[in-house]
Amino acid sequence: MIVCCSATIGNPAELAAALTGRQPRLVDRNGAPSGERHVLMIQPPLLDPATGARGSAQTLATRWALPFLRAGRQTLVFGRSRVGVELMLSTLREALRLGDGPRSRVRGYRGGYLPTERRAVERGLRDGELLGVVTTNALELGVDVGQLDVAILAGYPGSIAATWQQMGRAGRRQSTSVAVLIAGGGPVDRYVVEHPEFLLASTPEEARLDPDNLHVLLAHLKAACFELPFEPGEHFGPSEAEPLLAFLGEEGLVRRAGDDRWYWSNENFPASSVSLRAAAEENVVIIDTTPDRPRVIGEIDIFAAQTLVHEDAIYIHESTQYHVDKLDWDERKAYVRRVDIDHYTYADRAVTLKPLETFATAAVTGGSRAHGEVMVSSLVSMFKKLKFGTDENLGWGPVHLPEIELQTTSYWLMAGGAAHGWRRADLDVALIGVGRAMQAVAAVMLMVDPRDLGLVSQVRSPHNQEPTVYLYECVPGGVGLSERLFERHAELVAGAAELIAACDCASGCPACTGPRLEPDVDAKALALRLLSALVSGPASIAAAPNAA
Repeated sequence: MIVCCSATIGNPAELAAALTGRQPRLVDRNGAPSGERHVLMIQPPLLDPATGARGSAQTLATRWALPFLRAGRQTLVFGRSRVGVELMLSTLREALRLGDGPRSRVRGYRGGYLPTERRAVERGLRDGELLGVVTTNALELGVDVGQLDVAILAGYPGSIAATWQQMGRAGRRQSTSVAVLIAGGGPVDRYVVEHPEFLLASTPEEARLDPDNLHVLLAHLKAACFELPFEPGEHFGPSEAEPLLAFLGEEGLVRRAGDDRWYWSNENFPASSVSLRAAAEENVVIIDTTPDRPRVIGEIDIFAAQTLVHEDAIYIHESTQYHVDKLDWDERKAYVRRVDIDHYTYADRAVTLKPLETFATAAVTGGSRAHGEVMVSSLVSMFKKLKFGTDENLGWGPVHLPEIELQTTSYWLMAGGAAHGWRRADLDVALIGVGRAMQAVAAVMLMVDPRDLGLVSQVRSPHNQEPTVYLYECVPGGVGLSERLFERHAELVAGAAELIAACDCASGCPACTGPRLEPDVDAKALALRLLSALVSGPASIAAAPNAA
C-alpha cells in the first residue's frame, strides 16, 4: 500500500495516479483543528500617480511585524527572495535595537543557511525562545515550528496553495491568529488584493507532473536502480526502462550483469543529487575567511550564485554583511569576509533564447502562435550598489562569469501582421509591455507562480524574422505549461488587453506594462495599440476612463 498526503493541492487523485501509476482512493475530509483567523489584504500606498509606483511591500511588512513582536506575539514574516529576507531582517533588528525590543529573539531562515542554523531556528520557534523569524518559502511546509500567532506575507507568494501554506503557519490547533498579505508591485499581486474572492473562494492549484520529462525521469531512474536491480523488459513510468538504462550504462552509472539485470555501478548515492525545491544539481559553498580558521557559513545553487556571490558582491547572512573576495567557479567555492558598510548589491541576468524544435503552430489574428523546445542562455554581466533604506544607486561593477544554459519548452506569439508599419523604438516598448501583461495573465490563468514563466521579447527574432514574445518555462524540460498557453492563446491575449486597459495609471506602470524605463514614452498606449491588432473579435480596447 502507498499513502500519499497533501494539504493544498487541487487534484490529489490525479497527481497520485501520475506519481504511482495506480488508481488511488481519495480521502479528502479535513479533520485538522483550526481557530479563528483574521486575514488582512493590503495595497501599499500610491507614491507617484504618473508612474504607478507604490510603497515597498518589504517596508510595510516590517512595520506590521514590529508591534506584534514588541507585544510578544510569535511572528513569521515571509519574503519572496533571499536578499529581501536579509534586508527585512536587518531592518527589524535595527528597529528593535533602537526601541529596546527583543532584537536577539528575531532570526532569519532561508535556503543557503547551514542545517545546524536551520535546526536551531526551528527549535527556537517550537520552545518559544524565538519571537520572530524572517524567511523565504523554506518555512512554508514540511517543518514543525509549533503554534504561532502571526504570519505576514511581503508579496503574494505566487499561488493560492502557497499563500494558505504560509498563512496556515499561524493559528494551528484552535488559537486565534492574524494573517497579513501585503501586495508587491507586480500585476498579479495587485489583482489578488483587489479581487479577494480569488484567494478566499478559489480552490488551490492543480499540481502538474510531466512523466516524459527526461531530466526528472533519469534522476528517478538512477535512484530506483540504486535500490533494486531492473529486470529485462521492466517498465519505469510510462515506458520501458531498457533504452534509458542503456544510456546510463554508456555513462558508466549502471551495468548489465550476467543474469541480464541492470545494477547500479557508481560509488555516488544518486538520490542526494535530486533537490526537492530546485532544478539545479550543484551548489556553491560559501566560506568565511574572516576568522583565523576559515569556516563554511552556507551554500547556494549555481543559478543564484551568479547573482548573489559573484566577486565584489555583498552577501548578507543572518543580517551580517560579507564581501565576496573570490568566486572559484570551477571548484564551486565563494570566499567571503565580514564587512560593515551602508549598501548591498543587486545583479540581474541578460537572457537570450533560441528555439530548437517547433511542436505546433497555428495562425491567429495579427500573426501566428507556436510552442516547442528552446534553449535559454542567461548571463550576469554587471551589478549595482544600492544604499540601505533608500535603494539609491551608488555605482556599479562588472561580473565575469560564464553563461548558464537551460533547455526547456516555450510558447511564443509572432506578431508580424499586427506590427506592420511600426517604428522600431515604439514596437520595442509595446512588445515588452504586452509580454509583461501576458506573463501576469498566464500566471493567474494557469494558477502558477509568476516565477515559473520567463519572458523574452524580440523586435526581430533571429528564428522567424518577426516581432515575437516568448513565455518559457523556468524548469528544465518543462512541465506542460507552454502547451496549455498555446491552447488558450485567445484567452491569454484578451486577458492581457483587459489588464492594461483596466489599469488606472496614465501611461504604463508596474501593475500593467511593467516598470517605466523611459518616463516620456506612453507604454500603455503603445501596448494597447499592438494588442488591438492581436485580439480576435469585434470587442474594442479602451483605456480606463480616469487614465490620461
